Amino acid sequence: MKIFASFSILIVSLFSLNCFSQYQPKSNDLDKKIQEKFINLLEFPIDSNAIPRTMNISTGVVKKVASKDWTSGFFAGNLWQIYKLTDDVRYKNRAALWNSYIEKEKFNGKTHDMGFKVYCSFGKGLQVEKNDKYKSIIIKSAQTLITRFNSKIGAIRSWDHNKDSWDFPVIIDNMLNLELLFEASKLSGDSKYRDIAIQHANTTLKNHFRKDNSCFHVVDYDTITGAVRSRGTHQGFNDQSSWARGQSWAVYGFTMTYRYTKNKEYLKQAEATAKYYINNKTMPEDGIPYWDFNDTGIPNSPRDASSAAVMASALV
Repeated sequence: MKIFASFSILIVSLFSLNCFSQYQPKSNDLDKKIQEKFINLLEFPIDSNAIPRTMNISTGVVKKVASKDWTSGFFAGNLWQIYKLTDDVRYKNRAALWNSYIEKEKFNGKTHDMGFKVYCSFGKGLQVEKNDKYKSIIIKSAQTLITRFNSKIGAIRSWDHNKDSWDFPVIIDNMLNLELLFEASKLSGDSKYRDIAIQHANTTLKNHFRKDNSCFHVVDYDTITGAVRSRGTHQGFNDQSSWARGQSWAVYGFTMTYRYTKNKEYLKQAEATAKYYINNKTMPEDGIPYWDFNDTGIPNSPRDASSAAVMASALV
């Protein structure tokens, strides 16, 4: 089985060195190796159809995606992060160039992934510099995203595929796109984006969680009545299982919505799901979970570093 490493792991490595510099060994070999990898990040040809997504750590082969891919904003976002950590203007300039090749996604209303794509790239850029163009792109992206909102259900539609199985599917991942809406309201002064984000969070809070505080991956709604049609998974082990990354999305999403709203119910749910995750009987000692907590193949099942990274960020 090929093992892939997200470029975000490089960010975690540098962040660790930056925050815990007093514990660095006398040798700077590790630091040099990390810096060499970062320099390589500057060399990828800029192309909206070939945005770096993952690297095979065995072969060094990079998987690339088009701007419409849900992860397309991550690479530029990582470059913005590296600039913030290093003050090396090369990363800032490169991040801005990659951003320009993602901008067209602000019109893409065929997906819920607007926050992943646009806020991870332009939002990070806006944290670095005051840029009116970035502000307008974020607001336009929010306008596009809310076209997927159904007021009867009180949620933003996640996917358009599998229409023979789902009427109006909402996935736990969608919580991550709400940050774009909260920020759009702050930037524009228009509360409609924030209001829709809160409605989506409330609907998710009501219907996505089990009594043990784990969450379902997909909840499907009836567009006529607004009622729940089914609860299950599309990426987990089975409909009743706890997909590891989904639990991380939940903790991150509700921690973030608490930060914007101060609604303690959001924080309470985030804490409860974090405890379910951290204290799960299948959790390995190193804190990197199996891809699904209920996979019957544990301990011989794949592990999910992306879930661990999202959870770590959520807890921070």
